[in-house]
Amino acid sequence: MTYSAILSLAFVIGMGHALETDHLAAVSNMLAQKGNRRALIARGAFWGLGHTLALFGFCAVVLLLGLTISGRVQAGLEFMVGVMIVALGSQTLWRLHRDRVHIHVHEHGDRKHMHAHSHKGETLPHEETRHDHVHRRTNAKALGVGLVHGVAGSGALLVLTVSATQSLGQALAYFAVFGLGSMAGMAALSAVVSFPLLLAQRGANWLRTGTSAAIGIAALWIGAAIIIENGTAL
Repeated sequence: MTYSAILSLAFVIGMGHALETDHLAAVSNMLAQKGNRRALIARGAFWGLGHTLALFGFCAVVLLLGLTISGRVQAGLEFMVGVMIVALGSQTLWRLHRDRVHIHVHEHGDRKHMHAHSHKGETLPHEETRHDHVHRRTNAKALGVGLVHGVAGSGALLVLTVSATQSLGQALAYFAVFGLGSMAGMAALSAVVSFPLLLAQRGANWLRTGTSAAIGIAALWIGAAIIIENGTAL
């Protein structure tokens, strides 16, 4: 196989890597939060960016220093991912319990849009409460989650890269292309998933609540399974 074919394969494998169960669980909980389609896609892309930076940086350091990742260290990293996914799922469920959420139509200048709106902590009757709001855009959380996933996935990538490349330069290029593939895969997935999630956000309260609850519970299940599986290896 030619090196160009290996890089093409790295991109495809990276896209598939983005769709692994633990990645989907973490990103789905972030996508379940409020936001328009552009914001949801941006969260997926920032997860991919963090994932790529961590994979490239961690794997490059390991190769440059001639180090190895033991099975125990790898299990510890995966255990950390499991804890993070449980935390994300718990946050999603806690937000449902904490927030008094319903649907509103809002105006921004000459534009109207509709989304879930919270009145947590308010004691006044609904008609007397304020409904103005500011759209905050932050992707730091998605970037951080991607960083943790990237470090945890470095062990398997190192084994794959060493077997597929013949020099340090080729290995670094493989890391980069693999990471770009994971960014593209998660951004594309976020774009697709944004359609049903936005419909759920704009639908009846039971639909929005049920969707978020299902995503949170799935995260708890997947995270707990990862913790149990890797906890025995520590």
